[in-house]
Amino acid sequence: MRARRFTLVAVLAATLGLSGTAIAYAADDPVILTTPGAPVVVTNEPHLLTLSWAPSTWIGEPGATPIRHEVRAWLGPNTYRSLGTTTGTELTLTDLAPGTEYRLTVWASTNGGYSLDSPQIPVRTAYGKARVSYHNMDWSPTDNQIQHALQIVNTGTTPLDLTEVRVRYHVTFEGGNTSLVTNCDWAAIGCANVQRHVQFFPLPQPPPPPTRTPTPTPTPTRTVLPPHGTSIPGWIELTFASGTLAPGASTGPIQLRHHRQNWTAIDERDDPSWQQSTGGWTENSRITLDVNGTREYGDTNA
Repeated sequence: MRARRFTLVAVLAATLGLSGTAIAYAADDPVILTTPGAPVVVTNEPHLLTLSWAPSTWIGEPGATPIRHEVRAWLGPNTYRSLGTTTGTELTLTDLAPGTEYRLTVWASTNGGYSLDSPQIPVRTAYGKARVSYHNMDWSPTDNQIQHALQIVNTGTTPLDLTEVRVRYHVTFEGGNTSLVTNCDWAAIGCANVQRHVQFFPLPQPPPPPTRTPTPTPTPTRTVLPPHGTSIPGWIELTFASGTLAPGASTGPIQLRHHRQNWTAIDERDDPSWQQSTGGWTENSRITLDVNGTREYGDTNA
């Protein structure tokens, strides 16, 4: 029997602070298991989500190997992020971002076969210490500026020290052009209180194959950057010089505008944090927020 084929796509987990792996499956082995039930939320608390489901069973004569159930987040057609695996029918996840919407499904497998995916269910994890509201102020995603407003809301039960808050708006630098000028046009808490930083990550290419002639002393492999013009992931990071938010309070609007130094066009449609303008404020859990180094909102890999 041919082995089940699959393709693994790394998602910059270590570099961007994300967990999980995107998996695009192309199945060769047969469907030999029934479809498991859709996941049901048992517990939903900040940093703790427990799911249960009806188990998958053998179609026809049972096999000798156990059935593994995998909880996955749907990312796109035939592409999933693995969140955890068990031979039981309940799983507790502790590494999902609070206040973030995921589309969850359960898939079963065993040696030599698998099941179809269960129906997907949308789940928004419980809010943690804070969240981000987003207002896209630019109806054109292909002009020469990024214009949006953000506000941070304390969704916790204790005062929130803004100096411990870090917000990242995730972008893609097309053509490898990482030139970006960040501007704060107006902020209810004062633009002088809003610090802005741009970060990007050139992706190294795989090292070249080893030479056939062994060398007595191995030398480190030189990092090879992508070809010129390759898109580069990064983010615009906001931190705050001072301030405290009471539970339920907000920073108020922070109006931001960013452009290239030469004012050439920017295509925002491939930016992970971009959402089409709706003319008002909306939830955008593709913007991430950390408090004192711990993710409290948002996941670009959801």
